[in-house]
Amino acid sequence: MENEWRHANCGLPYYIGEVIKERDELFVMTPQKFQARFNIDVRVNCEVITIDRQGQQVEVINHLTGEKYLESYDCLVLSPGAEPIRPSLPGINHPAIFTLRNVPDTDKIFNFIRDKSPTTAIVVGGGFVGLEMCENLQTRGMTVTLVEMASQVLTFLDREMAALVQRYLRERGINLFLGDGVAGFKESGAGGVAAILQSGSKIQAEMVIISIGVIPEVKLAREAGLEVGKGIRVNEYLQTSDPRIYALGDAVEVVDFVTGNPAVIPLAGPANKQGRIAANNITGRRESYAGTQGTAVIKVFDLVAAGTGVGERILKEAGIEYRHCIVQPDSHAGYYPGSKPIVLKLLFSPEGKIYGAQAVGYSGIEKRIDVIAAALRSGKNVYDLQALELAYAPPFSSAKDPVNMAGYVAGNILQGDVQTINCDEIAVLNEDMKVVDVREPWEYELGHIPGAVNIPLGQLRGRINELFPEQELVVNCAVGLRSYIAVRILMQKGFRRVRNLNGGYNIYQVIEEEIWKRKKKKG
Repeated sequence: MENEWRHANCGLPYYIGEVIKERDELFVMTPQKFQARFNIDVRVNCEVITIDRQGQQVEVINHLTGEKYLESYDCLVLSPGAEPIRPSLPGINHPAIFTLRNVPDTDKIFNFIRDKSPTTAIVVGGGFVGLEMCENLQTRGMTVTLVEMASQVLTFLDREMAALVQRYLRERGINLFLGDGVAGFKESGAGGVAAILQSGSKIQAEMVIISIGVIPEVKLAREAGLEVGKGIRVNEYLQTSDPRIYALGDAVEVVDFVTGNPAVIPLAGPANKQGRIAANNITGRRESYAGTQGTAVIKVFDLVAAGTGVGERILKEAGIEYRHCIVQPDSHAGYYPGSKPIVLKLLFSPEGKIYGAQAVGYSGIEKRIDVIAAALRSGKNVYDLQALELAYAPPFSSAKDPVNMAGYVAGNILQGDVQTINCDEIAVLNEDMKVVDVREPWEYELGHIPGAVNIPLGQLRGRINELFPEQELVVNCAVGLRSYIAVRILMQKGFRRVRNLNGGYNIYQVIEEEIWKRKKKKG
């Protein structure tokens, strides 16, 4: 444990990027303050190395003096956290390769940048810390390359939502290598390092940040004979298999609030709540932890991505039937200056139960996800989202908030007012299907789905005889609103085999871009 003790982990990348100017600002508590305020004896630089469950005592080593001693307990709380994954790759111990977990790690990275003035960097891993490091290293003047073994960044997002983030990262000058892991590292002249990818590609840089995730720290618990699964196993009261020992935070296996399955979801908010619940239970209350729903948000330069609940991958793995919709409203009234588009995806059951939501954009993103997170936690459904009365004024929202709009569109799908088709399914259109693009001609000319016929929405009623009621139609516009109106017009004219493209051409285009870039890199 560090001398300064309690620090703000989430702020570490921003100190490296000099957004947080003073190192001391990272420290939210000291042992001295804790003693003075709460009369609690805090022993830094001390580590518990064994647990004697029968004797109800722990063995402690003082790393400054080397002294070992025993300390007894009535109740014990384990919160060892998680450690960064550092794979056993050739060259991984090169002095220019770092991981980031704590203040000493931060100091090493900060001092390296200060002393060596690197101009190029590789970040391995496209999760929260990886993307935050991309931003902050570029802020320090470096050209940054991101390598991610998965086919996308931010795996809590579904593919099309992650694609929006990836497009933005490229626009900001971050070089992306997706679907390609690191096979090893080699020395590369003047202290530099080269990353050798599994594809055979070679990337040179002056420093590397390894950020490929964390694993729960369960060694102490396992050696004490406590039950361990994906993490330290606890019951609803956060007790381990030994009722006198509690565990919480990044090290524990929790219940996924949506699926009910065991999961490891290392987030600061749930960890803090678990700490309060464990303390209450130790002092005599019986308070339950109901599970983690994974509400999270990340800032990537000016872009924001956020989510709550689960996405398509987890729902498919759990065998849960679901529907989804994508809406793309503005962050506030379009006639008021500064409005920015929001891409909001809602996932729900065939009965309307909310499973999750994701949003990407520049303004009002976390606000909408927080509202849906509260609705999900409260057991509300998509029809409840329609009914929510949310604060409105032109600088902040619209009379129908994006959350309301997501609820309306989901309700339209469930009530049979419209059928949808996903962008992924367009690639397998059969010969009997026709794509009708209801955007204006100038929009169509800038790019369209191959084979689509352009009939602008304002002309649809006058040109409806160009279409056949028995034919299967896919209707698209830019975001799905005009095409929804077109689908309703066609249905009222007797067309029954007509579907709206979920997310519109904007989402289709960003998915196609990713497919093209992947093929280009392989070819």
